[in-house]
Amino acid sequence: MKQKDIAALFDEPACEHNNKQKSGCAKSKPGATAGGCAFDGAQIALLPIVDVAHIVHGSIACAGSAWDNRGTRSTGPTLFKLGMTTDLTEQDVIMGRGEKRLFHGIKQAIETYEPAAVFVYNTCVPALIGDDVEAVCKAAAARWDRPVIPVDAAGFYGTKNLGNRIAGETMVKHVCGSCDPDPVPAGIERDGFKVHDINLIGEYNIAGELWHVLPLLDELGLRVLCTLSGDARFREVQTMHRSRANMMVCSKAMINVARLLEESYGTPWFEGSFYGVADMSQALRNFALLIDDADLTRRTEALIAREESRIEVALAPWRERLAGKRALLYTGGVKSWSIVSALQDLGMTVVATGTKKSTEDDKARIRELMGEDAPMIEDGNPRALLDLHRRYDADVMIAGGRNMYTALKARIPFLDINQERKLGYAGYDGMLDLARQLCVTLESPIWSAVRSAPPWAARAAAPADGAGVPVAAPSSPVRFAEQKLAATKVASCA
Repeated sequence: MKQKDIAALFDEPACEHNNKQKSGCAKSKPGATAGGCAFDGAQIALLPIVDVAHIVHGSIACAGSAWDNRGTRSTGPTLFKLGMTTDLTEQDVIMGRGEKRLFHGIKQAIETYEPAAVFVYNTCVPALIGDDVEAVCKAAAARWDRPVIPVDAAGFYGTKNLGNRIAGETMVKHVCGSCDPDPVPAGIERDGFKVHDINLIGEYNIAGELWHVLPLLDELGLRVLCTLSGDARFREVQTMHRSRANMMVCSKAMINVARLLEESYGTPWFEGSFYGVADMSQALRNFALLIDDADLTRRTEALIAREESRIEVALAPWRERLAGKRALLYTGGVKSWSIVSALQDLGMTVVATGTKKSTEDDKARIRELMGEDAPMIEDGNPRALLDLHRRYDADVMIAGGRNMYTALKARIPFLDINQERKLGYAGYDGMLDLARQLCVTLESPIWSAVRSAPPWAARAAAPADGAGVPVAAPSSPVRFAEQKLAATKVASCA
């Protein structure tokens, strides 16, 4: 990829703060790829397309270090779980065999697994030695009459976010618009009930949370053509151009997809969230607003009234237990404000939230929810998080898996909110799971146990016995180990 093409991806007209280059914008900085390179971002953006063979063209480490690092789930095919790589070695680089290995790798993938398509991810080594990945993909597609899509996102191009955008633009350029969706089955549209097609962009179906939302969309007659890319099929990505309205779930990752679809096909879009009762209801209303169907608007309001009434009753006992609890939230992107909204729905107070991967729009939403002086965490190192926890007297830390041991070593209740989690928190029913997990975390008896003095310390501080002789404290296990080690050294010297 040429430098001008990379620069064009950073020039995002759909971003209100496009030219300000604030900390939340996707501006490349030296050393930024240490937190995830462009290849990593492209792969995690497209890997949830479940019926595609994903081939990493490069060394084995590129495939092994990042494979399946997002907890997405599938309702059917599991081909995306199978890691494929050309496994380039020094001999391949020296002898110039990279393109040949790639061609044979595509051949093996197609003949063995019969995928709907093949995605080939370019990495640093073949990009440096000049492998023409696009030409190989074109030749393989002609040879086996199967779509073979080059994803040119070598790691040294830039950050993970740049890789997200490269992946999105690749889908719009090479895949979207190449196939029309199936017609609506006869008999569904009756009594004025009209089916409308929509897309969800930047939704990855983490822990299956998309499945909390789809039944509600189905009930409203909103047919999801594609979720880019959670539990998606290649053919669904091909049909995205026929959508009536698009919802941007994570603007940091794929805002360029929503903009390009609007420019090319006139599809309106909005940014929203499925976390929290209020945001879930607003997302449904926004679909009705963009589609502009009076009957859909009426049915949407009826469904919202029913679901909010049901969830209010179900959440009542959990809200009583969580009311007034203080949470320290450290995440990024859309979750930096959407999870704030969900926690506030449960009656909790968010004392601070992370904004390391958030855009300026995300920060503006945080200020709307938490006030103009909302504490925002840019530096999430362990010392800073622990200091914030003590300063604001938080009851629980809600963050990603990499912060788990920081919290547990400090004996702080911790809830994982990122992709490693096993439960989905989206939708109305997802709020129940979130409330339940928060209560389980906060009310666990382990916290009183680990925060109390150990039994031997209590016995050591006990008063003398009835005879006036002090009760001897048991030997410390650590001291005993030191004495044993010292004795061993003495014996060995003798």
